Amino acid sequence: MNEPPSPFAEIPDADDSVQNASLSAPQPVPPKPLDPFRPKEITAPVKIIPPQPAKITQPISYKEETKADAPIVTPEPPKPVTAPIAKPKPATEVPSPVSQSESEKEEPEAPSKPQTKRSFPEDDKEAIDQLGEVYAKMKTELGKVIIGQEDVIEQLCICLFARGHGLLMGVPGLAKTLLVSSVAETLDLSFNRIQFTPDLMPADISGTDIIQDNGQGGKREFEFVKGPVFSNIVLADEINRAPAKTQSAMLEAMQERHVTVLGRTYQLDAPFFVLATQNPVEQEGTYPLPEAQLDRFMFLIEVDYPTEDEERRIARETTGLDKTDLKPILTGEEVLDYQSLVRRVPVPDHIYDYAVDIVRRTRPDGPDAPEWIKEYVGWGAGPRAVQYLILGCKARAALRGTYMASLEDIEAVAQPVLSHRVLTNFAAESQGMTAKKIVARLVEEMREDF
Repeated sequence: MNEPPSPFAEIPDADDSVQNASLSAPQPVPPKPLDPFRPKEITAPVKIIPPQPAKITQPISYKEETKADAPIVTPEPPKPVTAPIAKPKPATEVPSPVSQSESEKEEPEAPSKPQTKRSFPEDDKEAIDQLGEVYAKMKTELGKVIIGQEDVIEQLCICLFARGHGLLMGVPGLAKTLLVSSVAETLDLSFNRIQFTPDLMPADISGTDIIQDNGQGGKREFEFVKGPVFSNIVLADEINRAPAKTQSAMLEAMQERHVTVLGRTYQLDAPFFVLATQNPVEQEGTYPLPEAQLDRFMFLIEVDYPTEDEERRIARETTGLDKTDLKPILTGEEVLDYQSLVRRVPVPDHIYDYAVDIVRRTRPDGPDAPEWIKEYVGWGAGPRAVQYLILGCKARAALRGTYMASLEDIEAVAQPVLSHRVLTNFAAESQGMTAKKIVARLVEEMREDF
């Protein structure tokens, strides 16, 4: 039989129940201390997908950007002036005028420029007198740099005013290059020097096309870059050093006064004057000029050794101070005027007959050739020699101030015109008969007939 609970039964304490409950519940695990040498766990990256924009169905209109309207600022009213306004005093001191001598001192010295273009006289006689004075000034100016070589300077000037080209033949050290550059300096013309070598290409002379960006959308175009032949005076130094392919680049420029590159023609500036140098002594590694190119040169100018007095002057005057700058005597326009004047110089009929007769005598197969010409000459001069004989005697007469070509003029230019157009054969070479001796003998025989 169950006994009723006693009112004095023991009641459990509340703290004990809480303690028992906490003991029975799972205890949290304390976090482990971080190991500094343990690598961190790599978690997969979270990929964020942005929401897709809503489609635009209405038409879009673009509006020009406008600057934000600047805030309108009301100007403040001017403050009243309290200080007294000073009245301007009348100027009592007048600056003293600058004297002419002081103004000239302040102006910087202008560089040497060619003198103002002289008025070309309408009368040809006055123009020839003026050309004679200009030629005398040129010789005086060139004499500051070139000692001697008066015949060479005269033949160069004849080629220039007759619109021809010159081939200078001489051993090294005779100032051929210096002479050509000095002539260009006295004429105030553009000058370029081409050093011919075995590896020189035709494009190095005439120019070539290169690809350039035209600046319009990244497009590229071919642009022509001009070569050194685009100049008024061109010095072809040691022209026989380059092969025939490179030498032929000068043929069109010398005869036609223009250059053709990739089917396009470019005109050369006038006046155009080619002077070439050649060393007759050294023959190794050289390429003799073909006859077609030799015929393009008006004169073969032989540069000889100076005399004893001239060589003594060279030793005294060229081993001291530097050479002086030359003053320009003529401009390009004046050179063109004098070239036209030279062609208007009258020539008598017997001078034309002389030029035709002496050229026909150089041809061994012709009926007019003497017997000794047939023995020594392999090939004679062509019709271009007749033209250069007439132009040469006209230019020489005009430079010397005479109004008509004479027999003395044509005899003087016969040697430089014909000596490189008369080709000797083996019989002449074996007997020491050069082209120069053949021309001299022809001039002597022509003198008896005329």
